[in-house]
Amino acid sequence: MSEKEQSPKSPAASESIVSEMMMPHQVNNLGHVFGGELLSMVDRAAAVAAMRHAGSAVVTVSIDRVDFKQPIYTGELVTCTARVNYVGRTSMEVGVRVEAENLISGERRHTNTCLLTFVAIDKDHRPCRVRPLELEDGEDERRFREGRRRREVREALDRELDEERP
Repeated sequence: MSEKEQSPKSPAASESIVSEMMMPHQVNNLGHVFGGELLSMVDRAAAVAAMRHAGSAVVTVSIDRVDFKQPIYTGELVTCTARVNYVGRTSMEVGVRVEAENLISGERRHTNTCLLTFVAIDKDHRPCRVRPLELEDGEDERRFREGRRRREVREALDRELDEERP
């Protein structure tokens, strides 16, 4: 990894925003946007943030958590804002905030929150090191701390389940 690639980068420097107006072919019979449509947008926004941070290609390893708080309707503008929360050696946790906007009234609603994990890969499709995260304020520090804790919990659960398997 070159010196430039090792230099820390702030979450704000790799933030990604993806917006799309929801059309009739993207909703179910109730007029609510399909979860899969939303997950596709979330994955794209998060992948851009992860690639910007890593400076390399990335692959989605997991979508750890998706909280659907409110439905999104036909005609609303959906905006996914993605930021890198936590960085390990080769992996990154990216948080995505989803908002729906009624373009006529201007009302905006926080509808979803998602957490995804990506691994940076090199030209041979092997995991590669990721630059450190430069934490600029208390919010960045909180997100990093919580991301590290989520990773620790996932790893502990994986170890526990592996021990229980015959």
